[in-house]
Amino acid sequence: MAKGFSQGQQRRVQQAVPSNPLAIKTKKFALEKNKFIGLNMMQLIKNQWYWGFVPLALILINAGLNISKVYPNYWIYVITVLGAILYIAFWAIQFTGVTQLEQYKQLFQKYRYEIDSRQILMKISDTEGGVIKWDMIKTARKDKDAYVLDMGSYQFIYLPFTVFSNDNDKKLMDRILKDKGFITAE
Repeated sequence: MAKGFSQGQQRRVQQAVPSNPLAIKTKKFALEKNKFIGLNMMQLIKNQWYWGFVPLALILINAGLNISKVYPNYWIYVITVLGAILYIAFWAIQFTGVTQLEQYKQLFQKYRYEIDSRQILMKISDTEGGVIKWDMIKTARKDKDAYVLDMGSYQFIYLPFTVFSNDNDKKLMDRILKDKGFITAE
């Protein structure tokens, strides 16, 4: 019996998911809600940083108008800063709301990952899990304490180093990501 994951990108199956004996096998891990919100806010800033020039330009134009006494006003400073803060708050509320919705609770369940060069298996148990093919991964990066595999806008797999059993598993993960062209040699 198949159950759909969000946006139909992966399938959850209720049968034995085949396991590769040479795959990287992680410990069970659940993504924390605060980490989800933080990573999404960082992705938002990374993707939309250039919009920060709009309030900056408005403030500079208004400063020029105030100095030349063509149109002296101070309300534009308050409105511009307030608008920027409200925009960031809007997205923070959106990402926080995702953590509270029933339909997204699967994002925060404990999964055990089995990673090889063909696919990533996300397993809830030995009989229930999902398959993610590497072609679904758009980008990947190695942060100071985790691997982050981006699957699209605000969808990712977060694998902290603590879920790996040993250093060899991390080295193998590095090798797979290098072979796939996601990270470069250090």
